[in-house]
Amino acid sequence: MPALHLSTTIHAPIQRCFDLARSVDLHRLSADHTGEQIVAGVRHGLMGPGDEVTWRARHFAVWQRLSSRITAFDPPRHFRDSMLRGAFARFDHDHFFSEHAGHTEMRDVFDFDAPLGPLGDLAERLFLTAYLRRFLARRNAVIKRVAESDEWRAILP
Repeated sequence: MPALHLSTTIHAPIQRCFDLARSVDLHRLSADHTGEQIVAGVRHGLMGPGDEVTWRARHFAVWQRLSSRITAFDPPRHFRDSMLRGAFARFDHDHFFSEHAGHTEMRDVFDFDAPLGPLGDLAERLFLTAYLRRFLARRNAVIKRVAESDEWRAILP
């Protein structure tokens, strides 16, 4: 049961960072390398309490579907998206935000279990944890770039 912890310093207001992190449009932009598309649920804009989305994307050369729901929501400090259906046995992705002297600290805690019992445990150690860390770091880099430039104006309402 690994948990990934990432921290990103963003020179932008906390509300902007919070909103970009829950934007399905920004997520699609950050995951363009996977061909990620929304196939059900919230299709544009910002996700809020109880909202669901289903993504179709290519990971490890296999097309997959993953559905998640916003299961905790405390703007602009925290939200959690939790898997409803998908390739993992389970996951919860907590997004935490705090404001400090002119910047926002964005922290991710991605807590997951791979499927397939012992085979999944082996996959976690060999490649899955590193893959997910890169995926989240890329997403956070896009959030940072967009939040610190004028690009956010094209994404947020």
